[in-house]
Amino acid sequence: MPAGDDPESGLIDRIYEAAIVPEGWPEVLRITAALAGCKEALFGTILNDQARLTASSVEFGQAYERILEQLPIPVNQRALRLMRARHVGFITDRDVFTDAEIAAEPLYKEMLIPSGYGSGVATAIAAPSGEMIVVHCERGFAEGTVGEGEIAALNRLRPHFARAGLLARRLDMERARAASTALAQMGLPGAVLGADGRIVSVNGLIEALMPAVFRDRLGRLAIVDAVADQLLGVALAGLAREGHDAAVRSIPIPAGEGRPPIIVHLSPVSRTARDVFANSAAILVATPVQPHRAPGADIIEGLFDLTPAEARLAVMIAEGLDPRSASRRLGVTEGTARTTLKRVLAKTGSRRQSDLVGMLRGAARPG
Repeated sequence: MPAGDDPESGLIDRIYEAAIVPEGWPEVLRITAALAGCKEALFGTILNDQARLTASSVEFGQAYERILEQLPIPVNQRALRLMRARHVGFITDRDVFTDAEIAAEPLYKEMLIPSGYGSGVATAIAAPSGEMIVVHCERGFAEGTVGEGEIAALNRLRPHFARAGLLARRLDMERARAASTALAQMGLPGAVLGADGRIVSVNGLIEALMPAVFRDRLGRLAIVDAVADQLLGVALAGLAREGHDAAVRSIPIPAGEGRPPIIVHLSPVSRTARDVFANSAAILVATPVQPHRAPGADIIEGLFDLTPAEARLAVMIAEGLDPRSASRRLGVTEGTARTTLKRVLAKTGSRRQSDLVGMLRGAARPG
């Protein structure tokens, strides 16, 4: 049979294509699932308890996420046993669970089986980067265990999934490196961070601020200033939840010896941006504040996600006006001005009015 007529050969070509063009993964997974006699399939990577999964269909991806969210304990026993098996090939549920364990395991009896799943075949491939590459096919529990013939076909594809996973990871790193390099070319210290806050890529301008301003710690990128680092930790935790909560994402760092204050901006990598930065969660940019210059309202509004009214008040406070004088100039009551000022302080991560003035005018934060 000519190679072009071989279904597996065509699928292998698609696997490598999807490593470069991620939009191709769902179709690759649909074909893989059919090859295994399954309904659906998943492809993804797991690193430091953070999983990034691509599904054969949107419906299956959403259903699987709901199942994982409903786990009574934060440990997926199915995935855990797959990892511990360290089997060089695809294995089924019954390779790692007994029938009695499946009958008693909440993941099966309360979630997978009622949802029309429960019979899976999967493999875990250790990557040199520390990630585990996972390929998983799923069908209904009543359809029985995937047979040896299907497993043999999947095992022939396994090395290609492994290489494609490594290629996709390398391309992700190159994209992250390109992003941090582009920031450097604009004169901005920047870094691309993973979901846990660890550095994926960093440019030389950020490295020049280490260890005086930033520290590349084992857990995550940290800010030396304790107050700013606490705000960064809260912001990273908010990104991990994929929520747009009230966490401060523009973080002031007071001036130090020989350098002006710095504003750190944390921008989430979300939605379609993840097709480009698949293993990244945020882009961090550090913007030095020029000494003795208070930026205009339009700049402050963009820097700190302020409303126009909040930005106008912030400029007046930076110019030295007190809330009463600012309220008269703005045509609002003093109470309204003070309430607005509280929101500005919260959004900028400032504890006191003097902190805000010092940051915006380029002076060191008192104390």
